[in-house]
Amino acid sequence: MTDKTAKQQVGLQRKKVLAIASRGGHWIQLLRLRPAFSDCDVMFVTTDPAYKTMVDGAKFCVVTEATRFQKLKILKMAAQMFWVIIRFRPNVVVTTGAAPGYIAIRLGKWFGAKTLWIDSIANAEELSLSGRLASKYADTTLTQWEHLSGSDGIDYHGAVI
Repeated sequence: MTDKTAKQQVGLQRKKVLAIASRGGHWIQLLRLRPAFSDCDVMFVTTDPAYKTMVDGAKFCVVTEATRFQKLKILKMAAQMFWVIIRFRPNVVVTTGAAPGYIAIRLGKWFGAKTLWIDSIANAEELSLSGRLASKYADTTLTQWEHLSGSDGIDYHGAVI
């Protein structure tokens, strides 16, 4: 019996986590969460192929960079995210934003994944646009700022990143 078969038989199969963020600060904040995924099968998704070296040894995928003003690129990114989710079948989607994270939250929910949006620490005055949109669909939405929590299901549990 293989190790994988043994784990499946006793219900100890590792959770699959799709960890996704846009480049820049979103990505850096996501990487700060990496220790939380140590017991999981993780796939990192971002918009910059050069970031693969930052998650050496982990599954890694790149999707198109797009903003809300680039409708065709958003559609391309959504198709790419759909393919990633179909192929990887995550149990959990974790994102620090922005557009690819929002799309992953929406698609992940369709496929039964638990979803977590962690809004950027840079958004001290209000939740990000993507965060406001994602909070309607994410199982949990966290803010880094206590004064932004409490309304619309936005939670604060301290500075998590």
